Amino acid sequence: MSSLVEPIEAISQRVDTFVTAQRADAKDAGAEAALFVDAAADAATGGKRLRGRFCLAGWRAVEEAAGPPADAPGPVLAAAAALEVFHAAALVHDDLIDNSDTRRGRPATHRALEARHRSAGWHGDADAFGRSGAILVGDLLVAWSDDILEAGLAEAEPGRAAAARRQYALMRREVTLGQFLDIAEESAFVTEPDDRHAERALRVASYKSARYSVQQPLAVGAALAGADQAQAAALAAFGHPLGMAFQLRDDVLGVFGDEQATGKPSGDDLREGKRTVLIAYTREALSPTARRIVDELVGDPTLDAAQVASLQQTIVDSGALDRVERLIADYAREADRALSGARLGHAAVGELRDLAHAATVRTT
Repeated sequence: MSSLVEPIEAISQRVDTFVTAQRADAKDAGAEAALFVDAAADAATGGKRLRGRFCLAGWRAVEEAAGPPADAPGPVLAAAAALEVFHAAALVHDDLIDNSDTRRGRPATHRALEARHRSAGWHGDADAFGRSGAILVGDLLVAWSDDILEAGLAEAEPGRAAAARRQYALMRREVTLGQFLDIAEESAFVTEPDDRHAERALRVASYKSARYSVQQPLAVGAALAGADQAQAAALAAFGHPLGMAFQLRDDVLGVFGDEQATGKPSGDDLREGKRTVLIAYTREALSPTARRIVDELVGDPTLDAAQVASLQQTIVDSGALDRVERLIADYAREADRALSGARLGHAAVGELRDLAHAATVRTT
């Protein structure tokens, strides 16, 4: 798996094989069960498979340091697939929390279920059905991720399996905490001094994304390769700042991204009220009156295109966008420095740098 495309294909095939088995298991439960499983399968389809690729890269970085690695074995490929299925669960729940209509250019899970309720002519509130169904779809995906992981770890050396399981469990706890911090900040910001908003936004980015998207997937893969303390520390020192840069890029795309590329409407983070570093830096540069106007607009789900464009211009004029771009570059450089001199495979370090570029210099 030398290219960036091949790991995506390998991870997707592992997910598809599992989903096919789940469809077969649910066959006798009827059409409604098929709808449920299909909704989960659709949520797990597509995407950049970034977390799974970092898992494979973490494994390869350690494995290659001991000698030329073979193709990724079953346990690490299963862990990579499990991370992607768990991510699908997080997205289903995230779209529900944010009341998002779309994901990857398609209807979000709760909207797709709502539409199926209406088209079937079922009794009751279609919106409530969609929301309730999406909660359960997310729960099912979490269960699937555990099933895939445990099936893979059963084939691993027990000590390495235990270490990988600990890292996976830590990832689950931290991202759940991060998700709550994210929604809490949309309300709690009003009680905090303005000069603490950026610090608090960076805390959310760390727990919700940096550890979850990059640092812990690397750690899971490295654990399955038998990483020692120094190797694990080097990958963590690379993974966390890179994860921060990744989330800050996501924040920029959430405000300025092209809908055709991101699959979500431009300015969606503004309508959802995300209290990101971008917003914190903007507020710091504004007068109290202008700051109040921004606070009134951010989080208004009815913002029209003209209001979004006005907020975008305010962010640019305040210098906040430039500040965030510099911060992204600083984090990326910090991550790159962590790889220098680390006892990791040479080719794998090149792969990590390629992944770092893909994570921070992107339009989707």
